Amino acid sequence: MALLKISKLGNPVLRKVAKPVDLNDLTEPGGELQTFIDNMIETMHHEGGVGLAAPQVNQSIQIVVLEYAENERYPGEGSIPLTVLINPVLSDYSEEEQDGWESCLSLVDFRGLVPRSTTITLTAYDRNGKSIQKTVSGFEAVVLQHEIDHLKGLVFLDRMKDLTQLSYQEEFEEFWLKKEEEASS
Repeated sequence: MALLKISKLGNPVLRKVAKPVDLNDLTEPGGELQTFIDNMIETMHHEGGVGLAAPQVNQSIQIVVLEYAENERYPGEGSIPLTVLINPVLSDYSEEEQDGWESCLSLVDFRGLVPRSTTITLTAYDRNGKSIQKTVSGFEAVVLQHEIDHLKGLVFLDRMKDLTQLSYQEEFEEFWLKKEEEASS
């Protein structure tokens, strides 16, 4: 396996709509696409990410990987098992939204307050071409919306209502996180 280069904001690949994957390309065990998926997973783990979309590693195709278990960037969130999604589509967005602080491997060192639907329905395929459909909520719904936005050429900045709530990570920890912790005490 190999680590892939992360595309940073300004790279045109992040603003393209990603192409669907031909499911027939998934059937070759040890093939190029399966190796790419393994490399995405390794890259996500190496970078400390919760999710990664193919455009973030310079491939404009509809693949997303995610996994979460005790990540210092998102303390206290519920775990998400390792998941590979091919050609994912979200629907049935709840009207209820919740603001949450997001960061991104393609906008390293930034955090922004982003409104996201609290519940969504996911339709996709796994890495073996098996159909997936499920309704998700909470942190997993947020991660899915964030990563699938990458497949639409969007980054979390595009979803922010108020750019005054954009912060470098260090300042977020010093000023915003402390304020939230004090408010909840």
